Amino acid sequence: MQTMALPPQTAMDTAVRHLITNYSPKGNKVGWLMMASILVEAWDLYSIAFVLIFIREQYNPDPLMLGLAAAGTQGGALIGALIGGWLSDKIGRRVMFLVTMVMFIVLALAQAFVPGVGWLVVIRFLLGIPLGSDISTGYTYIMESMAKGEREVMGNRWQFMFAIGEVLTLAVIIAFLLIDMHHETLWRVTLGLGALPALIILVMRHDVPETAVWLVQKGRFREAKQVAREMFNDNLDMLPDQDVVMPKARTSAFLADLRKDPIRWRATLYGWIACFVQASEFSTFAFYLPVLFAMVGVSSILGNNLVTMALFSFAALSGWVGPLLTPKIGHRGIAIAGFSIVLVSLLVAAFALYTDNKVLLPFAAAGMLWGHYWDASNCMTIPTMVAKPLYRGTASGFAYMFVKLPSFLAIFLFPSLFAAIGQANATLFVTIFPVIGLLAAIFILPEVYGYEND
Repeated sequence: MQTMALPPQTAMDTAVRHLITNYSPKGNKVGWLMMASILVEAWDLYSIAFVLIFIREQYNPDPLMLGLAAAGTQGGALIGALIGGWLSDKIGRRVMFLVTMVMFIVLALAQAFVPGVGWLVVIRFLLGIPLGSDISTGYTYIMESMAKGEREVMGNRWQFMFAIGEVLTLAVIIAFLLIDMHHETLWRVTLGLGALPALIILVMRHDVPETAVWLVQKGRFREAKQVAREMFNDNLDMLPDQDVVMPKARTSAFLADLRKDPIRWRATLYGWIACFVQASEFSTFAFYLPVLFAMVGVSSILGNNLVTMALFSFAALSGWVGPLLTPKIGHRGIAIAGFSIVLVSLLVAAFALYTDNKVLLPFAAAGMLWGHYWDASNCMTIPTMVAKPLYRGTASGFAYMFVKLPSFLAIFLFPSLFAAIGQANATLFVTIFPVIGLLAAIFILPEVYGYEND
């Protein structure tokens, strides 16, 4: 590598600011390609919820082991988010999103051949590591490849992609039920099929370049100029044509840097809180909807899956509408509306369970999912967007940790809570999460729509 004296910091700052405020004609394509990986995560994270009944039927594990089988991927994703975000800053966005897809393909296939629940727990834990890493890397890529406003709408679509993944999973399971597939074959094939979309995404991502922002931050100016020409038709004339050796950034400085700017600090703090509470509300009540419907006798197994599919189709509509509304009502508006809807819906759901109103329960669940897909939409977008590019991967991974930790604990422990205090009391308990999120949106979150940070 040719080196030269370090250019003025202002030249690099100008280049980064120029990049993150430019719109690339390929930006939306790249954004959707990063969002597509959420289909893979949705398939794996939530397909297990729809086939748990068959795994329980075959192995009859105790509630804790059943919860661990369901939550194993979330536990692995907790580690993957932290490691993946850090590595994304160190070795690059492109390397990380290619490696994670390869790992996922191998492990997704492996879980289809496990000999028992114990091995299923182990494989699913390992599977979570690339999943957690890919989300943090994908968000970082979006925030560095699209212009302000556009990148936020795209980032907020992650819940829409989750819903689409859940609907596709249910459609496949319903098709298997209709052809009367053996239940053991059904759950194994369903879990293993997650490797197929991962393979397709890997092929489509192969030629996606590293982000010019990351290359600039690393002093790799020649590559940055080449990528900028391809992505933005821009030569980045403010930078020299030679590479420079940059001092290594300390990851430990990430939190200290956040505290220097009250707006970034409050926005990030809200993002962490919102990540935690939205994951908690979903991973308790919504994740176990198929099991809950079966326990209270809403319908048959096929009927419950059809009802759940209809609910997540409705949720997909919410996940599409929410990001479109964000430019009009802001991040605060979508968060306040979402948490309010979830709170009211969970209270109605608890009432339905207390009164054994099987007809009301699916409608309450529909309301809860609509609100959830709004309040969860920006919890990853905000902390990733406001972070400095130098720490953006770390910031995204750190935020995703606050999604995966409660998801792991809630999915692992909620079956036991169901058994201990009953469905109605457990549902009422969940209302604490939207209350916390609502208060945080009102009193902590500053409006940061269109925020620029270099």
